[in-house]
Amino acid sequence: MLLACGTALATFGSTAHAQPYPNRAIRLVIPYAVGGSTDQTGRLIALHLSQKLGQPVVVENRAGAGGSIGHELVAKSPADGHTLLFSAAGPLTVTPHTYPKLAYDPLKAFEPVTLVATQPLLLVVNPSLKVSSVAELVREANSRSKKLSYGSFGNGSAAHLAGELFKTLAKVDMVHVPYKGSGPALVDLVSGQIDLMFDVFSTAAPLAKEGKLRPIAITSAERSPQFQNVPTMEQAGVAGFDAGTWFGVLAPAGTPPAIVEQLSKALNSVLEEKSVRDTLSAQGAIVRGGTPEQFQAFFLSEYDRWGKLVRAAGVTAN
Repeated sequence: MLLACGTALATFGSTAHAQPYPNRAIRLVIPYAVGGSTDQTGRLIALHLSQKLGQPVVVENRAGAGGSIGHELVAKSPADGHTLLFSAAGPLTVTPHTYPKLAYDPLKAFEPVTLVATQPLLLVVNPSLKVSSVAELVREANSRSKKLSYGSFGNGSAAHLAGELFKTLAKVDMVHVPYKGSGPALVDLVSGQIDLMFDVFSTAAPLAKEGKLRPIAITSAERSPQFQNVPTMEQAGVAGFDAGTWFGVLAPAGTPPAIVEQLSKALNSVLEEKSVRDTLSAQGAIVRGGTPEQFQAFFLSEYDRWGKLVRAAGVTAN
């Protein structure tokens, strides 16, 4: 009897230990404020991912410090696949080069799962600023005594670096004003508290179409079908300008490979859905997908590329 009880307990313990993943709600941490491009895309993915995994995927916004607060939270979370990070390019490939001390190492703290999408930036200005082209913006910046101000969705973000790169290549001087996400930055841009911004297409485009902002250039290699009259930065005369952002899902380092693989397959399935692809395309994004290994290679390449740009432009966290 004792032997039978022991066997039964051992079997129960083994079964309990080997519960299928996921066995409870998944927390998807977004390191920016509600309403920005990363938040919008992350919530879209969370909704569809929950349907694929059969468990709720709950979004948690942890903004601040160029995205490092949310990244640190995930880096220190249990590596069991129930806490994930939905990140953009800045906190992973720019912030590490601009902040002297981070509580996490982006190269060691995370397991890349899937690259979701890439997205260009749109250079937009407040309509009260009497400029309609990049050339006019440069002349305006160089002619006024009070410096123009440009917003970004955080120190070390892609928008920050794009502004600094513009200052370097166009030889203009502007004041950087960081925010905890593109949502708050756009509010101030529309109200005239700041003058311009390199913002992600998905959040800047609707305001530009409504006439609340004026688009004067896009950072992609080709013009956007939604703004055929808006030139690329290269076409506008800023040679060598290459900036943009991307979105991806990562897990804490040490997450079992089987879970990473399961998540990647589920995310790729989400990205194959027509409604998801149509929504992302309408936001100016290019749907990517792929394996964890492909995302890892892409991430390392971006880390090196942005690092070189940071050093060349002299970008700092302040």
